[in-house]
Amino acid sequence: MNSSNRITTIVLFAVVFAIFCSTTSMADTERNIGVCIRNCAQCKKMFGSFFIGQKCADFCVRYKGKLVPDCEDEFSIRPFLQVPENDY
Repeated sequence: MNSSNRITTIVLFAVVFAIFCSTTSMADTERNIGVCIRNCAQCKKMFGSFFIGQKCADFCVRYKGKLVPDCEDEFSIRPFLQVPENDY
């Protein structure tokens, strides 16, 4: 095998590897966003009008699910909590 065939093979392998890595990271990002939004929905069910679900979902999309809210962790959901205007 001459050197030009080796170089071509190495470049082809690098391109295929790069495509595979980018596709895998996109799937992980989509999965993280899904988990984040499902957690927002769960918190909305738990806290009702005290929880701003839309703000939470927007946060998930903006930050691509990197920070997932946990309904049992006050610090992770604090930005999405509010006092309802009229609860009676």
